[in-house]
Amino acid sequence: MLTARDEDIDKILGLELGADDYLTKPFNPRELVARVKAILRRSERKAASPDSAPIHLGGLTIDPARREVRVGSQSLDLRTQEFDLLLTLAEHRGLVLSREQILQKAWGFDFYGQTRTVDVHVAHLRRKLESSDVKIETVTGVGYKLVVTAP
Repeated sequence: MLTARDEDIDKILGLELGADDYLTKPFNPRELVARVKAILRRSERKAASPDSAPIHLGGLTIDPARREVRVGSQSLDLRTQEFDLLLTLAEHRGLVLSREQILQKAWGFDFYGQTRTVDVHVAHLRRKLESSDVKIETVTGVGYKLVVTAP
């Protein structure tokens, strides 16, 4: 989204409604180009190789090749950025990733701008993972990590 509306609630609402990114006016044209390039890189990376092995964490299964997530036998309906976030945390399970690292690793953002989008997507993903034994923990002042709560 490219808009003059710059209140936090407008940004959050735009992202919650499915925007991949949110940029407010006035903006630096170089930042716009960097954001477009990041989105294009993400679309290139989404084509996982057919032999990408599913990741099993407790009762959660993440299948990168099919871009599917299951809790037991139930399929989770995840948006594109939620899936990319979960996959990145799963690939780095147990490690704490800062918001900036998540922006770069999950979504390919090259700059350290607004990181609140990570918080919004983490909140959505936490709600969707409630029935799972996999949780996203906040490490205060640092970032997030994925943990399996069941033995």
